[in-house]
Amino acid sequence: MVIIRTPFRISFFGGGTDYPGWYKKNGGSVINTTINKYCYISSRYLPPFFDYKYRIRYTLREETQSISEIKHPSVRKCLQFLKIEQGIEMVHTSDLPARSGIGSSSAFTVGFLNSLYALLGKKRTKRQLALDAIHVEQDLIKENVGSQDQIATAFGGFNKIDFAKNGEIDIQPIAIAQEKLDFLQDHLMLFFTGFSRNSSDIAKEQVKRISKNKKELKVMQEMVEKGVNILNGKKEEFDDFGRLLDQSWKIKRSLTNIISNNTIDNIYETGIQAGALGGKLCGAGAGGFMLFFAKPENHPRIKEKLKNLLYVPFQFEKLGSQIIFNDDKNTFQ
Repeated sequence: MVIIRTPFRISFFGGGTDYPGWYKKNGGSVINTTINKYCYISSRYLPPFFDYKYRIRYTLREETQSISEIKHPSVRKCLQFLKIEQGIEMVHTSDLPARSGIGSSSAFTVGFLNSLYALLGKKRTKRQLALDAIHVEQDLIKENVGSQDQIATAFGGFNKIDFAKNGEIDIQPIAIAQEKLDFLQDHLMLFFTGFSRNSSDIAKEQVKRISKNKKELKVMQEMVEKGVNILNGKKEEFDDFGRLLDQSWKIKRSLTNIISNNTIDNIYETGIQAGALGGKLCGAGAGGFMLFFAKPENHPRIKEKLKNLLYVPFQFEKLGSQIIFNDDKNTFQ
């Protein structure tokens, strides 16, 4: 049996410029970080005592004779991609709900691929793992997803990721002192809006409107460098990071009319009026987690004003997808 722990991510700036339909013509950049909230995947070769070959457990339980019968698209395509011939049992659990804007679908794909490679006794670099996950999601499943989540969850850490027109991807860790990283973390707050959504459906609309949103996407891409400059500056200037988040969110919510709604707008405005300098809805939009940047002394007031929402404390993490248990002796190969 192999157990994989894969972190979720928070994206700060540049989201939307990581879609291939954009960056293969214009280039793209994002700033994101992984956090200490995870999905866990345990996989093993299924013992040959059952009247099915594959047992897959997530929110549903599937027991099938063939890979093609598996309903979960990522499980099915990962098994086909790696040409797994033996029976497999996979169990998925998670710290946070799916479809909530924190890269959960990509964390699942990265984690499941990582577990299958371990079962096969093959070693993959973090880059190879991320690129394989991008291939599975974009080319095999044909989901409307960008390319930042797979990179973030595979690598871990606080990174600036650049996407070149030729498809090359450059991952640059943002090298700032731990003291400044802790200072930034202490200014961030995460709340669950209470509802999830299918990010691929929302992203599909964004992808369709790429040609109409060129100006906005260019501005959002330029904010990445501004964000890096703020992080490289003095701590006293970090408030500008929050204000930049505010500007970015206002542009993002204008890209399509399905990114936000009255409930989300009210949550955001409540946070701002309670003292937050800026924030954003994580992921594609329409639900999930709301991130705020606020001075620590204003956090109690914001929590009180948003007490009907679940507050989720978190810390940055930097390990990415990891094997936390591997017992390759207990096998029926």
